[in-house]
Amino acid sequence: MPIYLKSIGFSIVLIGILEGVAEATAGLSKGYFGKRSDLTGKRLPFIQIGYTLSAISKPMMALFVYPLWIFFARTIDRMGKGIRTGARDALLSEEATPQTKGKIFGFHRSMDTIGAVLGPSLALAYLHFYPHHYKTLFFIAFLPGLLAIAASFFLKEKKETIAIEKKANSFFSFLHYWKTSPVMYRKVVIGLLAFTLFNSSDVFLLLKTKESGLSDTVVIGIYIFYNLVYALFAYPLGIFADKIGLKKMFVIGVGIFSLVYFGMGFNQNLVVFIGLFTLYGIYAAATEGISKAWISNISDKKDIATAIGTYSAFQSICTMLASSIAGLIWYQFGANVTFLLTGFASILILFYFVFMTQEKK
Repeated sequence: MPIYLKSIGFSIVLIGILEGVAEATAGLSKGYFGKRSDLTGKRLPFIQIGYTLSAISKPMMALFVYPLWIFFARTIDRMGKGIRTGARDALLSEEATPQTKGKIFGFHRSMDTIGAVLGPSLALAYLHFYPHHYKTLFFIAFLPGLLAIAASFFLKEKKETIAIEKKANSFFSFLHYWKTSPVMYRKVVIGLLAFTLFNSSDVFLLLKTKESGLSDTVVIGIYIFYNLVYALFAYPLGIFADKIGLKKMFVIGVGIFSLVYFGMGFNQNLVVFIGLFTLYGIYAAATEGISKAWISNISDKKDIATAIGTYSAFQSICTMLASSIAGLIWYQFGANVTFLLTGFASILILFYFVFMTQEKK
């Protein structure tokens, strides 16, 4: 994506803003549609609509290269993610117990990331024979999107007897959940959001490798390798997190994250980049699914989609700010300053979680 955007004339600042706005759109819609899923007691319709929007966004990215159209297509993709995420995570949570949340969410992240390995691998093979033919890849990506939609029709929902509010809710009604949520939920989410505020899009990691003189093929290869590490570690680390505690696993992940960003700030060597992306894959495996498992454990069952959706909404606003600010810092002071500042900030967040009131779950 970042290589394609640069090829059609997007600057680093514009890429940062695009990614930030797209993620903010996803986040706000996660809050609203997560709440709608809890109110209606349904999960599958939101999952199916979400995957449909993300699928149709792929060919849209290739049809025109005007910035406004690219913004629109990318927003449609993220809107689809926003619609499905809360309902999908609630469906996963309903299939787990408090003692197996790390395992279930870790397994999901592992399977999801295997897709992120296979897709770019095929793209890399295609670009080997047809260099710079990025647009065709977006049309090809439409096909697995259709398969994902078809697969969703094989899912079965449990019949839950949950008391459901009858009144309609506004787009921002999920924000009211913050006032009524458990105290531990607010403590955890505050820490997660502070971390997100300094955790810009992964686009910047890839652009750093590109800026260091590596070819497009090598950059995409490193991205595939990172996702492979992520996929391999997500499930076993989820199981391990259930044993040692979700909080401890998340703290370990943040520590690894800080090491990666300090390394990125000083490195220009391919071998070191591979090592850093190995650690980055382990970091992602130790935090992505774990954070949602943690939230689902400290939320009431009837509010799980709302709890995860509300967190995701705030998270995406922070991501928008983080990506936009990172782009500006990069533009003004260079890549090294951007990564070093993030590394220092993540250490502060690590201490926040270490000294936060211990949560048994």
